[in-house]
Amino acid sequence: MTMTRQIHVGNVAIGGGAPVVIQSMLNTKTTDVEASLAQIGALKDAGCQIARLAVPNMEAARNFAEICARSPLPLVADIHFDYKLAIAAAEGGASKIRINPGNIGGEDRVKAVVDVCKDKKIPIRIGVNGGSLDKRLLEKYGHPTAEALVESAFEHLELLEKYGFYDSCLSMKSSTVPTMVEACRLFRSKCDYPLHIGVTETGPVKQGLIKSAMGIGALLLDGIGDTIRVSLTDDPVQEVYAAKDILKAAGLRKEGVNIVSCPTCGRTQIDLIGLVNQVDEALKDCDKPITVAVMGCVVNGPGEAREADIGIAGGNGWGMIFEKGEQVEKLPYEELLPALLKRIEAM
Repeated sequence: MTMTRQIHVGNVAIGGGAPVVIQSMLNTKTTDVEASLAQIGALKDAGCQIARLAVPNMEAARNFAEICARSPLPLVADIHFDYKLAIAAAEGGASKIRINPGNIGGEDRVKAVVDVCKDKKIPIRIGVNGGSLDKRLLEKYGHPTAEALVESAFEHLELLEKYGFYDSCLSMKSSTVPTMVEACRLFRSKCDYPLHIGVTETGPVKQGLIKSAMGIGALLLDGIGDTIRVSLTDDPVQEVYAAKDILKAAGLRKEGVNIVSCPTCGRTQIDLIGLVNQVDEALKDCDKPITVAVMGCVVNGPGEAREADIGIAGGNGWGMIFEKGEQVEKLPYEELLPALLKRIEAM
């Protein structure tokens, strides 16, 4: 896969061989400075690298500037309809502006945004969405096809390039996974601008996780995608954890614990489901690049999970801790989890 161009969002590099960057979007009101900063802090602690905020009016733009001044993360201003908001956000300290050039007015208004972003060296994300395509493209293609999304993206890119702006990132999102994947593959085959990938409007959390893992994961395994956002109808912090898990599953992130566990069977004599959930919660913020096994059977568990760095297997009232398949400790069941966590802390 051809290496993409590189842009910088604050001090975070996107594209050009840089590691895939995790983003999320705040669900606080941008007019509430303290709540927004608290959520940005929580996102950063979870592993988020870039945060996006809605800037729907001038009051929000003024508060966005204050949030930028105090934020521990580079911030993206999400703009629709009013080009003056994009200019105000850029002047207020935005590290990136997200616009749909098709809905902020004529070329003169797009040029005004481009001019301030060029002057301040702020990149622009062109956000193309299947739900807001130009009527002309809908008439041409009949519905929001991958080809329609890509054509829209190139039209917007060419408009920015017309005014000498090349510091762009593209996204082509759809709530339909195959459409989003096909659009990104088609775009990447024709162009080397960095891609922000994600599935939009994914529905309830369980469904959203599956759709996001399929769409984002398929592209990552193709070598496509420079920054990702997992869109969930949930606390944005959960988007970050999901993004980290997708990157780990795709082999693109080494930091963090990889938990392996058996699906349970008739030999299981412990509450394996509860134990796995406890281990997952306890290690969710651990950045050690280790594999931890949680197995329900002391007969087959260590053998099946011999590649794990460390693991536990439970029996009837007791269990064992093993490392690389070899037993290192035998304990009463209630002592297994504390002992496991203590050993992991010492690793």
